[in-house]
Amino acid sequence: MKLMVEVAGKSDIGCVRKNNEDNLGWDASVGIFVVCDGMGGAAAGEVASKLGVDTLLQYFRQGRESGVYPQVGPQLQGLSPRAQHLASAIHMANAAIHDAGAKKSSQRGMGSTIVALALQDNFFSIGHVGDSRIYLIREGKIQQLTEDHSLVMEQVRRGLITKEEAEQSEMQNIIIRALGSEATVQPDLADMVALPNDILLLASDGLTKHVKDESLREIVAQASSLEAACDQLIKAARDDGGDDNITCLLIRMSDQPWYKKFLHGGTAQSQNSL
Repeated sequence: MKLMVEVAGKSDIGCVRKNNEDNLGWDASVGIFVVCDGMGGAAAGEVASKLGVDTLLQYFRQGRESGVYPQVGPQLQGLSPRAQHLASAIHMANAAIHDAGAKKSSQRGMGSTIVALALQDNFFSIGHVGDSRIYLIREGKIQQLTEDHSLVMEQVRRGLITKEEAEQSEMQNIIIRALGSEATVQPDLADMVALPNDILLLASDGLTKHVKDESLREIVAQASSLEAACDQLIKAARDDGGDDNITCLLIRMSDQPWYKKFLHGGTAQSQNSL
């Protein structure tokens, strides 16, 4: 079964920051969707996040065109070729950010989180590094598909603090894994099956630390369109303080009309807004 894909995304500077270090991009024709949250200060965070998005888009576009997806990083066991391609693209993005930081003193130490989704027919793979998140909204319920690579969530996993305590911690912005901070990186990956009416949300922590899971679900469910949902999600984060850049990317799966089987192509976009 092949599903139609509807996509919308938006990035906002928020209420406090002077520049936007988030980036997002997608190309539905090759089935790749990405959100990155840069770090490093001033222009360096923007550079890192843009390198992350651009590298993934380029990897999947070139792979579709040539039929060759270069293997980068270790060979993964128990995952689909699609997930392996996603892992390779993330390793390539890590190298690009790390190398760029090493070559220019003003960008030294820059890095980025990444959440990415690779879609093929009704199957998709997810990969992430850092504390940006992917959620699945299915049949009126919301599920977080990623686990934050952050200090406080590591403490939660070890039973040292509760999730509620983590949400109030002054250390919740400290991440323990990021693109570019080391020469190599270990992304988390998973394969999943998409169902009609599924909605997937990719978001930076500027959204998720201000808008709780159930509110995310309600806003998306009640919005008149994915574009309206993006606007309302960002507004909710800004209304709660908006102390970070805010980015969301929504993907809705639906049954494909028969005539679409004879059409090819898709939409592509990469952006850093405001």
